[in-house]
Amino acid sequence: MASITPLHPQALSSPQACPPTSSLIPVTSFYFSTFHASSSHVSQSLRLNQGTSGQSESVSGRLQGFGRGFIALADPERAACKPSSSNQRNRFVVRASDSGVVRAVAAPVEEDVQVTSLDSNLNRGNEHGEDEERVGVLLLNLGGPDTLEDVQPFLYNLFADPDIIRLPRLFKFLQRPLAQFISTSRAPKSAEGYAAIGGGSPLRQITNEQAEALKEALESKNLPAKVYVGMRYWHPFTEEAIAQIKEDGITRLVVLPLYPQFSISTSGSSLRLLESLFREDEYLVNMQHTVIPSWYNRNGYVQSMATLIEKELTKFSNPDEVHIFFSAHGVPVAYVEEAGDPYKAEMEECVELIMAAVKARGIRCPHTLAYQSRVGPVEWLKPYTDDTIKQLGKSGVKSLLAVPVSFVSEHIETLEEIDMEYRELALKSGIRNWGRVPALGCEPGFIDDLADAILEALPYVGAMAVSNLEARQSLVPLGSVEQLLATYDTLRRELPPPVAMWEWGWTKSAETWNGRAAMLAVLTLLVLEVTTGQGVLHQWGILPLFH
Repeated sequence: MASITPLHPQALSSPQACPPTSSLIPVTSFYFSTFHASSSHVSQSLRLNQGTSGQSESVSGRLQGFGRGFIALADPERAACKPSSSNQRNRFVVRASDSGVVRAVAAPVEEDVQVTSLDSNLNRGNEHGEDEERVGVLLLNLGGPDTLEDVQPFLYNLFADPDIIRLPRLFKFLQRPLAQFISTSRAPKSAEGYAAIGGGSPLRQITNEQAEALKEALESKNLPAKVYVGMRYWHPFTEEAIAQIKEDGITRLVVLPLYPQFSISTSGSSLRLLESLFREDEYLVNMQHTVIPSWYNRNGYVQSMATLIEKELTKFSNPDEVHIFFSAHGVPVAYVEEAGDPYKAEMEECVELIMAAVKARGIRCPHTLAYQSRVGPVEWLKPYTDDTIKQLGKSGVKSLLAVPVSFVSEHIETLEEIDMEYRELALKSGIRNWGRVPALGCEPGFIDDLADAILEALPYVGAMAVSNLEARQSLVPLGSVEQLLATYDTLRRELPPPVAMWEWGWTKSAETWNGRAAMLAVLTLLVLEVTTGQGVLHQWGILPLFH
């Protein structure tokens, strides 16, 4: 017999199926139950069916003989369920806007189940407060140097990452010396770029502002939560954020990478770091968490981008003649073709959704998608931004509006690479009128939609993630750090890194020649140290001292 908690009046008014877009109904009107049952038993009563309504998609279920809609957080026949006991009874979660639906779904399992609302689940606790839920949100981003003095150590952290420069096993011990050499040699040139945009990256300040705005948005939706910022290569480091999360006693964590599209080279890099941190800490192992891997197709994000585009178009004398140019950060082709990185597919779908929203406002401008920021000798996603700008100029395009579609904060790739380098290239290519859509930053509609995404993810924290459960059918579903990496990161070590120092061959990329020079210099340094017994590697203790 099911135990029932107090229910919200609006949830009891009339039976209705969950809508295609769950954010249209306050999250507190959903109820869910967690129960255990054998897969063979539940599979006879519970099925998942996929329905489509316009541009929004939803996952709904239908209980045999019961017409009301619900959402189930586990597919008994496909989910990778972990047995909860020796009799192979698995964990399932059902969510619906009507408590009667949840009870009816759980009833056939003949199990004692609890039906709760999100509010009661978040605020439950005993009289001593020992079981009080503390919700946290961890925002993940790349990071950037705050000042010109930070450029070299920031570059060191970047190149010391074995996923950026992947050395053969024989030369693994050279990772840090090589990172030191490259960061020192590249720092002066990189510092010029940061000096051109004000003396440092604004990414930390903007991300902190987004975190504060998100915290306020969650509070306005009756969810008190602490929001943390974890950067990959600079302060505040992810490790610092995790330490604060532990100190604050967070019990339920939603991890939100600030990359609209998922890639094993961006979100994946941060998740790999989280995985290592989680494995080493008993507190983190026991803390319930879920990851929102991508959110490019959320209506709030799409409409916010369309609004910014529409606003910038009005600044042109002839808006109808403007070519909308989406520039996305590139990734190596091998990541997509060999490892199944969903980044390219998500990016293309993202652009289609944004342009559909733009056209719905009566705008009929042509558009193009290209990829920027390639480095190293490996092949990256095409078409390349610089080549595409030249081609558009040759084809007679005179007005171009650049849209940085993979960034939600201003940083060096928008302020210097797009605003300066690509603008200059466009003018040289015959394009007379140039414009650029700003990054979303703290745009209210965008922040409000991120808050909704977090609210919608909370029922899944600690529950089992299944394919395509989000309201709009993201290519990468909600899941834990381990689940996401197991699905999308299995071939990482077999893929060519963005900067492959030992790979030879002709290329025009300056990064490649920097890498070759660095590798030759380090090998020369190694030979000298081994033959003389003196030098930096001996002082650092990497090689043994001898006389």
